[in-house]
Amino acid sequence: MSQDTLSQFVYELEEWVSDLNDKWQRFKLEQGDELNEELSNYDQNLNKFVEAVRNYQERQEMLSHDIAQELQSEAAYLFHRWNELFKSDHKGKEQSNDHNRFVPIGGHELPPLPYAYDALEPYIDERIMRLHHDKHHQSYVDGLNKAEREMQKARQTGDFDLIKHWEREAAFNGAGHYLHTIFWNIMSPEGGGEPSGELLNAINESFGSYDQFKEHFSEAAKNVEGVGWSILVWSPRSHRLEILQAERHQDLSQWDVIPLLVLDVWEHAYYLQYENDRDAYVDVWWNIVNWDEVESRFNTAREVKWEQY
Repeated sequence: MSQDTLSQFVYELEEWVSDLNDKWQRFKLEQGDELNEELSNYDQNLNKFVEAVRNYQERQEMLSHDIAQELQSEAAYLFHRWNELFKSDHKGKEQSNDHNRFVPIGGHELPPLPYAYDALEPYIDERIMRLHHDKHHQSYVDGLNKAEREMQKARQTGDFDLIKHWEREAAFNGAGHYLHTIFWNIMSPEGGGEPSGELLNAINESFGSYDQFKEHFSEAAKNVEGVGWSILVWSPRSHRLEILQAERHQDLSQWDVIPLLVLDVWEHAYYLQYENDRDAYVDVWWNIVNWDEVESRFNTAREVKWEQY
C-alpha cells in the first residue's frame, strides 16, 4: 500500500469503528449497570482498538502494510463478535417475549462493511466496493425509508391514491437493502474453501454433493436474466436447502424461505472490473465466501420448521 492508500485506509477505519462504537454504547445502555465477563472483555477490546486507530490516524507516519493488515483483522474479529453478542442478546429477548427492539418507520440505516474497501481484492476491487456499498446500497436504504414514510402518511391522511407505487418501491428497495446486508457478511478476506459440519451435510443431502451444489448455484447466477441474484435458502416447509434466482431484487423468487448465501449479479457488482464477463466474476467469487457466517445463518434458520406439504 502507498502512504496515501494507508492514510485513506485509517481514515475510513476510524469512521467505521466510530460507528461500531456508537452501536456498542447504545447496546451497553440497554444492558444496565453491570456487564457480564464476556461483554466486559469485548468492551475492553473495543476501547483499545478505538484508541489504537485514533493514534494511527494522528500519527500516520507509523503506519505500514503489516500494521494495516493487523488492524483489518482485528476489525473483522470485533465486528464478528459484535454480531454474535447482538444476536445472542436479541434471541434471548425474543424468547422472553420482549418485542421492544425494532427499526422505526423510515429509520433503516446503511450497515458498515465488516472489512476495508480493498479487503476482497483481487476478486472484488476497491472501486467496486465503494460504489456498491456507499452509493447503491445507500440508495436502497433511502428508497425504503421514503416508501415507508409515504405509506405512513397515506394511513394518516386516508389518501391511498399512490399506494401501488409506494408498495412497489418498498418491495424493490427493501429487498435490495436486506439482500445486500446479507451479501457483505457472507464474504470475507479470509473466506473461500468449502463448508463443513451440519451445513455441509445439509448441502450433500439437498444437492447430492458440494460440487453439484456449487455448479448449480454458479449456473443460476450466470443465467439470471438481466440483473438479480442467486440465493441459497432454507425452506422451513420442505425442511431442506434450495437454490433460487431473483430478478432485480424481489421478482421471480419465493416466499416462506430464509436466505443463507446470496450472490449479487447486478452489473454494478462487477462491471468496472470484469466488464461484461459475469461468468468470470461468479467463478472467482467463491474465493471470498464466508462459510462461517453462512453456517451461522443456517444453524439459526433450520430451527424454523413448518408442517410439511
